[in-house]
Amino acid sequence: MPFSTRSVAADRQFFSPLERTWIERIACTEPSAYGRNLSRWDCRSLQQVIVEQAIVDSIHYTTVARILSSASLQPHRSRYWKTATIDEEFTRRAAQILWCYERAYWLRQRGEVVICVDEKPNIQALSRCSPTKGMRPSQIARREFEYKRHGVVNLLVAFNVFDGKMWASCLEANNHEHFLWALRQIARQWRHTKGIHLIMDNGASHIDHHTREYLGSRDGFRPLYTPPHASWLNQAELLLRAFTDKYLKHFESTSRQQLIEHLNASWPEYNQWHAHPFRWSWTRRQMHQWSSKMTNGELGICSETFATDH
Repeated sequence: MPFSTRSVAADRQFFSPLERTWIERIACTEPSAYGRNLSRWDCRSLQQVIVEQAIVDSIHYTTVARILSSASLQPHRSRYWKTATIDEEFTRRAAQILWCYERAYWLRQRGEVVICVDEKPNIQALSRCSPTKGMRPSQIARREFEYKRHGVVNLLVAFNVFDGKMWASCLEANNHEHFLWALRQIARQWRHTKGIHLIMDNGASHIDHHTREYLGSRDGFRPLYTPPHASWLNQAELLLRAFTDKYLKHFESTSRQQLIEHLNASWPEYNQWHAHPFRWSWTRRQMHQWSSKMTNGELGICSETFATDH
């Protein structure tokens, strides 16, 4: 019977548990360990190495695929991850931000607000070379692959953690001069509050000494910076993800100015129809428990576990 048509049950009978374990072990080893310059394994390459290493006399690549599938091994897939350095500085910064999220309602009663700030730089103004063909019954919309560029726009957003509403502005450049202008607008936007807890990442314009001097001279601002490689603690990232999906994903513009006008009209509409506070699921207690596990050498978890937008 050809290898390609043998069932999984037959594979298990034909190859011993030890042979299957060796096949799985090779799949979990870098190809360079077996003299291959491959960046990742594929079933045909694994088939060649398995025979070269005399694990079995012969095997079909589809059988290799079934063995890997039964062991839940997927050498063709990978996922990026990035974990902050877990130290006292991380714990201190994260605890301050999580305290603001947990006490957003209490702070509101005191006349203070928690504002998360982030940028979406270099949004391209694109138009398709041919008109988009709209959706019809049994047929999805079709878009021309080729496009024309008409410049880029930098979008800065400020997200109110208490009510989920946003303020946004298109900046000519993503630098400290324009960021300072945006901070003045934010101060004016929430001028009736007693204090603004300002959460942001460590972008160059955010940590510039001009920015720090301005924030230090304003009694109403309390700047809070996310730890390095932990920008997912900033709820403005969730806002930008939701806003992009609703207003930018399929938008076409024939000029940079048209994109700016679209953005300026879109964020008030977002506030009217879609704004809501995000349910933040990660508490300071959970953060301390997680950081203890990380410092003890246990595996980290993805940032998606810490926050949900609905």
